[in-house]
Amino acid sequence: MKTKIVVDSAANLYALEGVDFACVPLKIITDHEEYRDDGTLDAVGMATALRTYKGKTSTSCPNVSDWLEAFEGADEVYAITITGTLSGCYNAAQLAAEEYQQEHPGKRVFVLDSLSTGPEQQLLAEHLRDELAAGKDFDAICAEMLRYHEHTHLLFSLESLANLARNGRVKPAVAAVARVLGIRVIGQASAAGELDVICKTRGEHGALERIVLELKEHGYAGGRVIVSHCSNPAAAERLKHMIEAVFEGAQVVVNPCGGLCSYYAELGGLLVGYEDAEA
Repeated sequence: MKTKIVVDSAANLYALEGVDFACVPLKIITDHEEYRDDGTLDAVGMATALRTYKGKTSTSCPNVSDWLEAFEGADEVYAITITGTLSGCYNAAQLAAEEYQQEHPGKRVFVLDSLSTGPEQQLLAEHLRDELAAGKDFDAICAEMLRYHEHTHLLFSLESLANLARNGRVKPAVAAVARVLGIRVIGQASAAGELDVICKTRGEHGALERIVLELKEHGYAGGRVIVSHCSNPAAAERLKHMIEAVFEGAQVVVNPCGGLCSYYAELGGLLVGYEDAEA
């Protein structure tokens, strides 16, 4: 019995030890260039180039064929996608799952809409790997992933909202205010998979302190946290130490954003995936 975990590249996860794994790349597209988020992309170089780029930009999600290729050869597939509210990845993966199971009777595919992105997707994928390692069966793992997903969350701190506004993810007026006033926006992935702004802060230290407060208010009490950053390792490490100082038992990992998350988080952005006390 061959099992496989498949994610799209919004998870910032291009390899996963201990399990058969595939990452399906998204693309970032400009009038002059196409960036393929396949793990070899210079995400910071892309984000730097796009900071001064004046033309149109957009993103493109994997199609059904891309997902089918990633599923190939597996008897049981577990797929985790970026939020279906803001991307077509989930719908494409669902269609691929239906086609794969029709063409291969007896094989099974579970598709989970993360209702999030980046580090929360990574938390889900790593928990899924642990469930597979424990030897649980397909139905038990699916049930556990749905349960665990209710207790994972995402916060973000962004210096710029320009690309989010260009692609309709936030209101242009909010992005303009942030740019003019030089403030950082603190937000979260909502229960519906949308990006909600919680507050605006001045200065990076104030933003980090607010993230710690939001973690506490949203039920974090020690446990796993993944901090992903776009060319801001110093702030990510500071946040890591702050969380570890406040919460006993905190397990904080810092990693860089991949291409898709770097496009939306932009230079200086932080994404924080965490599990609450009920996880």
